[in-house]
Amino acid sequence: MTAETTHTALRTEHFSAGFAADDPKQPDEQTTAWLEAVNLGFHDPSWDPAHLAAIVQAYVADERTLTGVYDDAAPEHAWNPKAPVATYATMSHDLNAGSELLPAHQITSVTVRPTHRRRGILTDMITGDLRRAKDAGFAVASLYASEAVIYGRFGFGAATDEPMVEVDVRGRLELRTPPSGTTVQADLAKMETLAPEVFARHLRVTRGALGRQAGYAKRAAGLWGEVPEKQKEVRAAVHYDAAGNADGYVTYRFLPWETEPHTLKVLDLVAVDDTARLELWRYLGSIDLVEKITAAALIDDPLPWALVDRRRYRITMVEDSLWLRALDPAAMLRARGFEADGELVLDIVDPLGLAQGRWLLQVSGSAPVVTELANELPSGVPAVEVDAAAFASLYLGGVPATVLASAGGIRGSAEAVRALGGLFDVARAPYCSTHF
Repeated sequence: MTAETTHTALRTEHFSAGFAADDPKQPDEQTTAWLEAVNLGFHDPSWDPAHLAAIVQAYVADERTLTGVYDDAAPEHAWNPKAPVATYATMSHDLNAGSELLPAHQITSVTVRPTHRRRGILTDMITGDLRRAKDAGFAVASLYASEAVIYGRFGFGAATDEPMVEVDVRGRLELRTPPSGTTVQADLAKMETLAPEVFARHLRVTRGALGRQAGYAKRAAGLWGEVPEKQKEVRAAVHYDAAGNADGYVTYRFLPWETEPHTLKVLDLVAVDDTARLELWRYLGSIDLVEKITAAALIDDPLPWALVDRRRYRITMVEDSLWLRALDPAAMLRARGFEADGELVLDIVDPLGLAQGRWLLQVSGSAPVVTELANELPSGVPAVEVDAAAFASLYLGGVPATVLASAGGIRGSAEAVRALGGLFDVARAPYCSTHF
């Protein structure tokens, strides 16, 4: 555990979740108070004490570092003076950058109590953490933004989007694609082991996919839901390819009978390829007594195009999902998968100085060569200036370079922006189904 002083009467501590020395089955006081503060910040109910041990075990498995900012001058009637007035947590999992799996610094559980706003607490927490992450060798940071206006000023950019869809399955769902492989009702007890194995295959082949924290395996097995307790209504199915390998799974639950129309909610659908994804939908669309299915989907989902009646498929909303922040652009570029050849000069502007610099990017045979430049620009090579947040959004290919240029995040000649797009645009939109 480390401690530091931020402002008058405010103290910041970094620590790992842990258990009480006198009772190894119960979280220690500092961890419990930190969890209570997070729930307060996100308007969630207090944890049932019976659930705390499971949460802390998962945090330990994730190797999360917790940060709390404490007000030692709290008055007599303040709520739980041992709870932090601001919280922050970090961990790390691999990000599929298109060519390589790149360790990503993940940020979560960010709260600042309204009584302590406008004191620079969030700025101190996030800028200090990003600098430590860069010093530790991380090339990229990531988060899910509860509010879209906060993180752009710290150089984060939305990198993937996630649509929510409704599918009308009355009278069964007909697909144009021929059946492939085998789909079976899963033994839920075995999903805790199988789900991470299938996701590991998905991670290796899916640009934008991010490794998952420990709780996902628990949810796949119906052991966790919104709280860490058995979810009796959860069901699962697994798809096997022609060789007998598990290449996709889906978990779901039927909403209460009084829900009209009768609705099945997909909790998680993970597939190694489009064939497995469509076969899992074929299974879902054949379940009796279901009239509507709700699910998260891909931006370029093949399902509506595979349906005999594509009007059964309706997008109800699209939300930004994974946000990225460049810490080492050169390392990010070397790990990225490129689908075209070319060369250009990339000048990244970063007010925090973490990703500031100018690089010559040369791609031949989809293999990138990245050279840091000083003042001179190579003759005849297109050059663009890119804000750090725009680079983060551009990185996985989730938004075209021309769109970011129109929005002001990229500056350069029309020819240079086209060259940038020629390198960074991708055939399939990146996809991240890991929430944290």
